[in-house]
Amino acid sequence: MTAAVPAQRKGTGALLRAAVALALLPLLALTACGSGGEAPRTAGAQAAPAPDDDPVAGVRTVDSIAALLPADVRAAGSLRVGSSVGSPPAAYYPNGQDKPPAGQDIEIADAVAKVLGVRLERQEASFETILPALGSGKYDVGTGNFGVTAERLKTIDFVTYINDGQGFAVRTGSTALTGRVTELTRLCGLTIGTGAGTTFEKTLTEQRGVCAAAGRKPYEVKVFSETGAVTTALQQGRIDVVMSTINGLRHQAAQPAAQTTFLGEYHRLDVGFALKKGSPLAPALQAAVNELIGNGTYARILKKWGTTASAIDTSRINPPEQR
Repeated sequence: MTAAVPAQRKGTGALLRAAVALALLPLLALTACGSGGEAPRTAGAQAAPAPDDDPVAGVRTVDSIAALLPADVRAAGSLRVGSSVGSPPAAYYPNGQDKPPAGQDIEIADAVAKVLGVRLERQEASFETILPALGSGKYDVGTGNFGVTAERLKTIDFVTYINDGQGFAVRTGSTALTGRVTELTRLCGLTIGTGAGTTFEKTLTEQRGVCAAAGRKPYEVKVFSETGAVTTALQQGRIDVVMSTINGLRHQAAQPAAQTTFLGEYHRLDVGFALKKGSPLAPALQAAVNELIGNGTYARILKKWGTTASAIDTSRINPPEQR
C-alpha cells in the first residue's frame, strides 16, 4: 500500500517536476538550419555557456584580400549581415542572454570581416526573411547555416565555409526508430517533426510517396516554426523522430540532460554565406575564408565548436548541390 502524500507536498513535487522539465528544454533546442535555414529562436532557449577560447582574436586584415571588396563597401567600411540565431553549435545566445550571439557561424563571419578589414552590422532575422531581403538589398550577406541547393542557386549566390547536412534524432530510449537512417522507408508509419521552410521539410515532402511505393504506411510530417516546439513535441511523444542538421543534432545528443539519440548522417550539403545573385562580394568572401583555412584560424574555430568533421578544404562559389 502506497502512503498518502500530503496535499502541500504533492503540489511542491508537481512544481519541482515542472521546473525540471522547463530547465531541460534549453538543452533540447534543435537547430532547423544547415541544410535548410534556421527556425526562429525561442526566447531564452539557449542556456549553454560559450567556450572561453577566442580563435578570432589574432586575425588581422590582409590588404590584398580587402582590395577585392567593391569600392563602395571599402568606403563604407562595413557589411550588413542578416543573421539567423538559433541553437548551438552554429549560432545561439549563451546563457539565454540576448547579446552577443556566439557559435561557429558567428565566429567564422567575424573572422572573415577582420580579414577584409570591415565591421559587421549584424541584424538578427529569421530564415524566412533573410533570403528575400538579400534580393531587396536590405542585407549584403546572409548567415544561418544555409545549405546550397539547386533551387536556391537560381536566385542566390553562395560562398561555402562548412559542410553540414541532414540527420535524424529520437528521444533516448525510444523503440520507434533505432540505428542509422539511410533510407526514408525507415520512417514509414512514424511521425517526423522538422522546421518550417527548411530543406528537411522539402526532402520529406518530396519523398512522401516512398512508403506507399514500398507497400507500407506513409510517414506523417509535422512542421514547426519554433525550435522549442519541435523539442517539446519530441519529449512529449507527439512526434517519433526529428529531422534537423547533423551538427545541431550531434551537439544536442552530447548534452546528458537532453536525452536525445543521434541516428547518424543522412545527407551532406555544402553550407555558405548567402548573397544576392551576381553579388560582387563573392570573390572577397571566398578569399577571406581560404585565408582562414590556410592560417589555421578556421580549424581552431571548428575545434572549439566540435564541428571538425564538417571542415572543408577550400571555399567555393556556387558549387553544385551535393547528391
